[in-house]
Amino acid sequence: MDNKSNISKFIFRLLMSMVVVVLLGLGWVLWGKLQGEQPVIATDIPEYFNSSQELAFKISDAKSGIRTIRISIEQNNKEKILKDDHYPLPGSTDKIPAHEVSFTIRADMKKLGISDGKAIFHVLVQDNTWRNWFHGNKAVIDKEITVDSKPPEIVVLNRVNNFNQGGSGLIIYRLSKPCPVSGVMVGNQFYPGQEGYFTDQHIYLAFIAMDYRPATNVEMYVKATDHSGNSARTGFPYHIKRKNFKSDTITVPDSFLNQKIPEFDVDIPPGTQKPMLAKYIKVNNELRDSNYQRIVSAVSNSDSQLRWEGSFVRLPNSAPRAGFADHRTYLYEGKEIDQQDHLGVDLASLKQSPIPAANNGRVVFTELLGIYGKTVLIDHGFGLFSMYSHMSSFNVQPGQMVSKNDVIGYTGSTGLAAGDHLHYSMLVHQTFVNPIEWWDSGWIKTNISDKIEEAKATIK
Repeated sequence: MDNKSNISKFIFRLLMSMVVVVLLGLGWVLWGKLQGEQPVIATDIPEYFNSSQELAFKISDAKSGIRTIRISIEQNNKEKILKDDHYPLPGSTDKIPAHEVSFTIRADMKKLGISDGKAIFHVLVQDNTWRNWFHGNKAVIDKEITVDSKPPEIVVLNRVNNFNQGGSGLIIYRLSKPCPVSGVMVGNQFYPGQEGYFTDQHIYLAFIAMDYRPATNVEMYVKATDHSGNSARTGFPYHIKRKNFKSDTITVPDSFLNQKIPEFDVDIPPGTQKPMLAKYIKVNNELRDSNYQRIVSAVSNSDSQLRWEGSFVRLPNSAPRAGFADHRTYLYEGKEIDQQDHLGVDLASLKQSPIPAANNGRVVFTELLGIYGKTVLIDHGFGLFSMYSHMSSFNVQPGQMVSKNDVIGYTGSTGLAAGDHLHYSMLVHQTFVNPIEWWDSGWIKTNISDKIEEAKATIK
């Protein structure tokens, strides 16, 4: 009896162990099939669609795998299917659940029968779980979109457009609809248009610049891209008056190198002959380029408000020492060591003379800027900036509003300056332009004010 009893107990325990294993396995299966983690949809569905929109998708489900992907566009209660796949795909020899799928879809609106206007973009992804009555966990995107297949219309409101080489100009244009990107191409340089001056928000001002370097067949046109990516461009009549800028020779003596170059932290190879000269050449090239990029950053955003009024003022009681776009050849011991272009006007007065703000604006920059020394930049609105360099001290700080003739600081010899003076520049967006135009009330009237009045006359 004892042996039979022991055998019976053993069999019972074995059966119970097998039941436990089966129940654990069943529990594990049920836990996997009933887990509630949703699939992941990675995509960027724009608010606006053009006539042929391409979208990229990455669908993933790390646990049970992807069962269904369904993508469609609905308009006027009619659904157009872009993708309706069930995994494993028909004909596939791989029976392992798909845990990650990447693909692109092109929605051709004409072929789909989708017209311009509102629609709803649907994405549905289901996994292989038994949840939701065996339909699986699902991830859903239902986004309202606007289909727009028509490019914007552009109308230039100025009939006459005369520019000076190295000078500035203004183009005013109207768009048929809002466009996040619009402006004027001058050669390879883009000058953005800005709204805000006119009550009609479809009218834009674009201040532009002509390169001071001579060029032939400069192409200019207005271009615009709407929210859907539809683009348009239109030309306009223009004439560029050529100008010959002065060439100059500058001798760089050791006395200047010994006085100025120690101010700059410049690395040169050990054992370089004439280290001060080597540092000077590096400063005059590499640091100059770096300084320009800092200027570009400082003027990257301009107020959509025309803050200036009338002609710009220059440093009082000052004599010009160098002109805009002077081409300089630098000599050391009678030999050429460098060439650069002077993109401003040097004005000399009494030592540490007060510097007036050239016009109303907002200070955006007050820093020690390499070869330019202590420098102030003022935003006058719509991409127009004035720049004051080699200053001995500042009277203003970034964000401060200034009026024409407010003292913003004092002249000096900071940076790569041989003596006390003001280096005055003007920029249209990131391009240096000839300041002389902006000192001339007649030029401003003909090329800026009259154009604005001409555009106002077209507004009904």
